[in-house]
Amino acid sequence: MREFWDLYDHERKLLGKTHQRGLPLKEGEYHVVVSVWTLNQDGHFLITLRSEEKELFPGHWENTAGSVMSGETSREAAIRELREETGIEASPDEITCLGTVLKVASFVDIFLVRKTLDPDSIRLQEGETTDYRWVSYEELKTLDRQGMLAFPLFDPFQDAVEKLF
Repeated sequence: MREFWDLYDHERKLLGKTHQRGLPLKEGEYHVVVSVWTLNQDGHFLITLRSEEKELFPGHWENTAGSVMSGETSREAAIRELREETGIEASPDEITCLGTVLKVASFVDIFLVRKTLDPDSIRLQEGETTDYRWVSYEELKTLDRQGMLAFPLFDPFQDAVEKLF
């Protein structure tokens, strides 16, 4: 199934047009991505291992993330991506937006989900991920220093989290 994104300008104003995933964006066009960090009752964060078949960052650990589809809010996308990638069901009131970062041609909305979960209840998305772990914040920082986290999104998350704790 083809995915379409709403396009924005550099000030995050809707341009009134959509874009098909996989095609290059033009200069001055941006889309919205969500980055979702899940924190359980034990104070551990969920990370998943990207499939070795992935084009970008194969075999690296990541948090839940994905593009916002056309007509969808970033909060709706965060809930959808969390369900698709992990099987976790979250309600809008369980998700907190920690902020937004501009990365290349996308606005990345960073979310935190605090939820009581059975640590063994995660359902991996076939073809996307091959394993999962619950890690402490210190372990996350270590994985980042070792270059084992996919995508350079830990720094803005770290800034936001350190204000919370």
